[in-house]
Amino acid sequence: MRKNILNSFFLITCTILAVSCAPKKEIIKAPPPAETTTVADKKSENLATLLTKELQYNTLSLKGKAELDINGDANNVTLNIRIKKNETIWFNVTALGGAIEAARGIITPDSLLLMNRLQKTILRKPLSYIHDYTNQQVNFGWLQSIIVGNTIPEFMVEKSDLKQDGGVWILSGTAQGLAYRTLFNTLLKAAELNLNDAEAGQALKVVYDKYTPINKGLFPSNLKITSAVGNKKISVAVEFTKIDANVPVEFPFSVPKSFQLIN
Repeated sequence: MRKNILNSFFLITCTILAVSCAPKKEIIKAPPPAETTTVADKKSENLATLLTKELQYNTLSLKGKAELDINGDANNVTLNIRIKKNETIWFNVTALGGAIEAARGIITPDSLLLMNRLQKTILRKPLSYIHDYTNQQVNFGWLQSIIVGNTIPEFMVEKSDLKQDGGVWILSGTAQGLAYRTLFNTLLKAAELNLNDAEAGQALKVVYDKYTPINKGLFPSNLKITSAVGNKKISVAVEFTKIDANVPVEFPFSVPKSFQLIN
């Protein structure tokens, strides 16, 4: 079971690069769409309006309760994530109420470092290693955007199809064999992201809900990622219970001498 906890989080990380608490802040639910909506046929202006809702931050410190499910084998864990925008994503995964740390990792725009405390191993790879599991376009920025509920910049462009359906915006298109679709809610925040690489047999769905006001923006308190890579089906559902923006963050990562390095 403990080994599956690490494997599950590692595969989720690869896929989406293809992841006592403070009192909860106010939660905002997106209101239902209006029955009729008038839309100006100005794609650039509409894209710009959606981009104004992106969460602005320098650092984030997140803590949440998560359920990891790999091929039907579910485990409850605690997940901590710290982000320095465009530079570093640090995480650790603990089980049994935080008593046992199963995994710890650091991801940067050019490298990946994962520590498996249960197997006493360290995986050190260039970030391009994730392309063994994901579409070649996936990069650090994509993972960062998915975690915080922002859009993927490469999709928010004129060549994408942008329309309203049922009172909400839908952005879609295809880039280098990767089909993408982002559904926005009435808060103009991304509510659902779908990525599908049919040729490689890779699919990813991300669903966001229950937004918390942070730094004059909105952060999705509930996040669910479902992925399929080949015959592996993995999901992680996170309820963030602590969300802090623009606070000092550290990225502790000491490696015991007894651990085996895997290059």
